[in-house]
Amino acid sequence: MTDHLDGMPETEGFCEPVMPVETKAEAAATEFLSSFESFKDDVSERLGALDTRIGQLQTKAAMRRPALSTAAEVEPPHQKAFAAFLRRGEEEGLRALDLSTKGLNTQVNGEGGYLVDPRTSEMVSSVLRGSGSLRAISRVVQVEATAYDVLVDRAELEAGWLDEVTPATETTGPVIERISITLHELSANPRATQRILEDSAFDLEAWLAERIGDRFRRAEAAAFVLGTAANQPKGFLTKDLVPNGSEVWGELGYVVTGTSGGFDLNDPGDAIVDLVYALGAEYRANGTFVMNSKTAGEVRKMKDNQGRFLWVEGISEDNPARLLGYPVLLAEDMPDIGPNSPAMAFGDFSRGYTIAERPDVRILRDPYSAKPNVAFFATKRVGGDVTDFSAIKVLRFGTA
Repeated sequence: MTDHLDGMPETEGFCEPVMPVETKAEAAATEFLSSFESFKDDVSERLGALDTRIGQLQTKAAMRRPALSTAAEVEPPHQKAFAAFLRRGEEEGLRALDLSTKGLNTQVNGEGGYLVDPRTSEMVSSVLRGSGSLRAISRVVQVEATAYDVLVDRAELEAGWLDEVTPATETTGPVIERISITLHELSANPRATQRILEDSAFDLEAWLAERIGDRFRRAEAAAFVLGTAANQPKGFLTKDLVPNGSEVWGELGYVVTGTSGGFDLNDPGDAIVDLVYALGAEYRANGTFVMNSKTAGEVRKMKDNQGRFLWVEGISEDNPARLLGYPVLLAEDMPDIGPNSPAMAFGDFSRGYTIAERPDVRILRDPYSAKPNVAFFATKRVGGDVTDFSAIKVLRFGTA
């Protein structure tokens, strides 16, 4: 029997040798591991570079951080200790901190208080700054003493022209006036129940700051206008008011509406124009009208000869209402319109009225006097007075 392959030519290399399966798998695994090692090295290198870059950025940020940011880092311990003092009367935390300062009342031995934490103090200050009082337009200075002295040179500076040979003559000497603004103690006494204090969800600091700030705002706003200087600031309307042009140092000048207890019926806006131009040109550019809401309600009805309103309503807090182009401050402690009432003022209060205050607010916790409530006795020192009598003019609703 003959083989069926007989007679067929033989061909060398007709079939390539086949690699065993095990050998192929080993080669693929080796290649994969090699690639993975390269990938891992590349990732490690990139992560190392990223860590280096992040460290550099953090170092730069720390170097550029302002002083206030650094101070903010030390506030939480004091804030925590202050919260424990308010809620449970625990004083140990505040006593252990260098940030706390205990001050004694000079009239009541043994009665003291702690400085409120910076966060609460700022909230109180925000309430005061946002109020409708002279604080918004006056000069405000912070002092550590019990009084603030202002030196005012009220002499007119003389000047003249000289040539090369004429000797200079001596000018008039200065006339210095010293105004001493005494700081008086302003207090508030909000109360809360012990149950509320024990409620951790209740924002005690915000509630306390709002109550203290609101009481301080109302008290000082009234004093800046009508204060008698007896244990309170001196209000600008308690100064002697005399007809404009006849005033001397220590007196405020006024113009009249020409009608007792109201504006002139035919030309009501003329008196307001007279008030504006009674103020010196050096003060007028920064002038502000001050009146209460009732007076503003009357002024808003006034129109010029072209039928345009003299009053332009403000569009935001930073852009208040304007009268004859000048901003208006609504101070509810200004008098209402009435016979001979000084119900409106106009002036540069940043030069005309100065408010001096201690920057700190102190608080005393009293769990005994108002049981079952806990009383918080907060105090702040503030004073105010007129420091430039030429910078403020008053509109009097009368004939003389």
